[in-house]
Amino acid sequence: MLKNLIKHGNSHALVIDKAVLELLKIDPATTQLNVVTDGNALVITPVRGKKKDKEFAEVLKKIHNKYGAVFKRLADK
Repeated sequence: MLKNLIKHGNSHALVIDKAVLELLKIDPATTQLNVVTDGNALVITPVRGKKKDKEFAEVLKKIHNKYGAVFKRLADK
């Protein structure tokens, strides 16, 4: 997904699509985001409590169990 920054006052902003927010269960009003960089890339991750981390890990495991082989085949191409 390619995105452009937009002007927001004296700063710039990155607009995150609603579908992505829903997929990651990010509530714009309450979810804090952690922004880090290594000098080459910008990584944005939602800050979650242990309960949310556990729920996310469980969902990720289900997705991996169901689609892991497909993802592996796609990665190997």
